[in-house]
Amino acid sequence: MTNQTTTTKKEEIVEAFRFRHATKVYDEKKKISDEDFEFILEAGRLSPSSLGSEPWKFLVVQDPELRERLMEVAPGAVEKLKTASHFVILLARKGVRYDSDYLISQMRDVQKMPEEVVKEVTGQYKRFQEQKNILDNERTLFDWSSKQTYIALGNMLTAAALIGIDSTPMEGFHAEKLEELLAEEGLLDNGQFAPSVLAAFGYRKEDPKRGKTRRERDDVVQWV
Repeated sequence: MTNQTTTTKKEEIVEAFRFRHATKVYDEKKKISDEDFEFILEAGRLSPSSLGSEPWKFLVVQDPELRERLMEVAPGAVEKLKTASHFVILLARKGVRYDSDYLISQMRDVQKMPEEVVKEVTGQYKRFQEQKNILDNERTLFDWSSKQTYIALGNMLTAAALIGIDSTPMEGFHAEKLEELLAEEGLLDNGQFAPSVLAAFGYRKEDPKRGKTRRERDDVVQWV
């Protein structure tokens, strides 16, 4: 890759970050193409995760009736549910212990580890999860999985911005009520998942009233 190409890519990426903002209201007449949204989902799917666990599922909610019901349990997402082209609930997998069927299958079937390596790595994962207090209870296990979904979320937001699509990450929902609603709809794989974070995607109805504001570099970066 030439220096000129590298410089151009850097400029495009920085410009995408400047373009992106937490869109409040979307233009409901504008829809994201299937091809573009598949690109955004692929950015999420290819994201890194602790232990390569991929403890996530991306629930794309396009059904108008379900969106209407979600408004009752996600007050921070009402306008986005009404107007966004696409709405995603990022689910985090529960119970991803070092010895869980899921993580063993991930090593054996997805990462294609030989059986002797699976045994060795399982012990390493056990020590890691113990040292990080991940095994303390079901909540700490879920929180660990939930952290991974934010990596995927960040990549999806950036991928969208790179192709001129707006987005809004959201935590404004009642966790228990949302989980109950999704369980009633049969969308949590028999309790294997729970909602972690929400994201809306589409095209802004109007430009933000002011430019992007951030703390100065010296306030957030320290070289040692």
